[in-house]
Amino acid sequence: MPATVLPDLLAALVLAVLAMTLVGGARRFTLWRRGRPSPVPWLAGLAAMPRRYLVDLHHVVARDKAFAHTHVATAGGFVAAALLMLVVMLVPMPAGLRLGLTGLMLAASAVMLVGARLVARRRRSPPARLSRGPWMRLPKSLTVFSASLAGVALVSLLSSLLPPGWLGGILGWALAGVLLVGLALGLAEMLLGMTWGGPMKHAFAGALHLAWHRRAERFSTRSSEREGRTPRSTGLKALDLDDPEAPLGVERPEDFTWNQRLGFDACVQCGRCEAVCPAFAAGQPLNPKKLIQDMVRGMTGASADSYHGSPYPGRPLTQDKGQDKGRQNGQPSGPIVVEAGGALLDADTLWSCTTCRACVEECPMMIEHVDAIVDLRRHLTLERGKTPGKGAAVLDNLIATDNPGGFAPGSRMHWAADLELPLMRDYGQVDVLLWLGDGAFDMRNQRTLRALVKILRAAAVDFAVLGNEERDSGDVARRLGDEATFQRLARANVATLSHYRFQTIVTCDPHSFHVLGNEYGAFGGDYRVRHHSTFIQELIAGGRLALESRQRGRVTYHDPCYLGRYNGEYEAPRQVLAALGIELAEMQRSGFRSRCCGGGGGAPITDVPGERRIPDMRMADVAETGAELVAVGCPQCTAMLEGVVDAAAQVRDIAELVAEALIEPPAGKRQARKTQAHNRTLAAGAAKGGVARSADPAVDRGVGHDVEELSQ
Repeated sequence: MPATVLPDLLAALVLAVLAMTLVGGARRFTLWRRGRPSPVPWLAGLAAMPRRYLVDLHHVVARDKAFAHTHVATAGGFVAAALLMLVVMLVPMPAGLRLGLTGLMLAASAVMLVGARLVARRRRSPPARLSRGPWMRLPKSLTVFSASLAGVALVSLLSSLLPPGWLGGILGWALAGVLLVGLALGLAEMLLGMTWGGPMKHAFAGALHLAWHRRAERFSTRSSEREGRTPRSTGLKALDLDDPEAPLGVERPEDFTWNQRLGFDACVQCGRCEAVCPAFAAGQPLNPKKLIQDMVRGMTGASADSYHGSPYPGRPLTQDKGQDKGRQNGQPSGPIVVEAGGALLDADTLWSCTTCRACVEECPMMIEHVDAIVDLRRHLTLERGKTPGKGAAVLDNLIATDNPGGFAPGSRMHWAADLELPLMRDYGQVDVLLWLGDGAFDMRNQRTLRALVKILRAAAVDFAVLGNEERDSGDVARRLGDEATFQRLARANVATLSHYRFQTIVTCDPHSFHVLGNEYGAFGGDYRVRHHSTFIQELIAGGRLALESRQRGRVTYHDPCYLGRYNGEYEAPRQVLAALGIELAEMQRSGFRSRCCGGGGGAPITDVPGERRIPDMRMADVAETGAELVAVGCPQCTAMLEGVVDAAAQVRDIAELVAEALIEPPAGKRQARKTQAHNRTLAAGAAKGGVARSADPAVDRGVGHDVEELSQ
């Protein structure tokens, strides 16, 4: 009797749970859609979701090999078992087919059960980054669901093979009751928890987040795979400053776009972002995981008691301190940042971020933490005028002088008075435009620039600079939330560049490199931009530089965030150092896991105090390698690392190391090569309708054409 009644009871249970799950999903979707509009390709996104899950998400998950296997067994087993359960229990079919699918359901449930026990083992002594609370019951729920479903499948298989009545009496009813209760408990956690709230919420929200992601261009496609490209999307989204209805940044949870809100709900609270955040490690009041959970509480109106992970350093959770729990309760229409009353978080949490993207790089759910932080900063800066530390002074300098230091714009070229650098206004057309950046006003970075000029001349590169026509790229203004100043600088620079012809922009500043290459496109500036390490590597590979190997002792290399994580360039700097005969002693935190120097995102300007300094931690990483020299490729990294007191290692830019190792060709040969390069540039430009110039660069230097003439 139980064996014949059990399938009907299970089907009724599954239908009831499925209906409640759909109601919860609709409710959750309505909650996300309260955010600002953001157009997405609905059907194409859903079609792309399986690939994004299996390829892009698992590319991140696979970095932890042990847990990757656990996730494949648990998640893969659950998806297969749940789908088979719905088909077997709800779809009419021939007995033979049902028997075969039931066997597959048993196998999938067994795989999930193995994964559940691996999860349980991981949760016995969880790392500090993992959230506790409801997450601690998840291994039990996974085990109950998989074991109960496996039991149901086994009973069904045996019922088809054994004589009727084989499972009867009290024992049969007891077994049926156990399986029903177990499956009900498992379904409550696994399906109802997905849409009504619980540890499994990330599965439902995460799948839809992959489908309708705000940055669909960051995911791989079959074409990118064929072409060997790694898709990236790291440029900040522009604000529409001409729309009077559009908010200037984010003040309330509803000011985020709806798919950003969806992304917040996808957080699995694994704490990978927390483990790599430099501000968190430095004891500053930022924890990326808690920040995202605070945004979830802002959507739902939940209290601080709903969070069971690590707090912001120096700011214990309210329930631990016994304070008024209402202070940090979420309010869907209330302010996010503390002012006079209660709100979700303090402003210092936002200003602690260095925008290094370590959190984004490590997030298996592809959540964009940095976008959210900058959106919140934009409101504080543009609407409230509350940029802390020296932020307000820096922004005032950018408005008044087009550079963050407030230096006279006409002094940008003073450092190069003896170099007689060619100017774009004299040439009009060159192969390479050398972008100096605001480091032109910094004495330390001027040494790097001089070294780079020496390299370009040794390789007979046809190059010129904008000189006093160059303005700051706007990177620091944008990261501090002043979108208006950034857009003004970007449009001005694009207008200036439009008067000239060049093949490539080269810069030694990864921040300028990133902004010019990835963020100026929104304002009509589409350029081929190279970081100086990449360009030097190309010169070496092309046989245009002769270098001598030198003994330098033990050397390590620090990956700049805006070169590595933002733009995926890790190999070129290492290849340049290898060409110098340097064998690197890599730091444990290197490559895509490189620790930030602390110089990005305006962090040195806002200067939020912590327990230790980020550059001190980075130089401690250097010391662990025993290196006597750390090679860098960023003026901000140079400044931050050289500012560490009593550091054992010397800090040198890659350009300085290459310039020291140059074997320069005779002056006559170098001039002949330069003339040939310039003639090739002119010929290529003329073929495309460019501005014609003399074959001798020295003649052009004295012409003095103004910008208006060059634009004709």
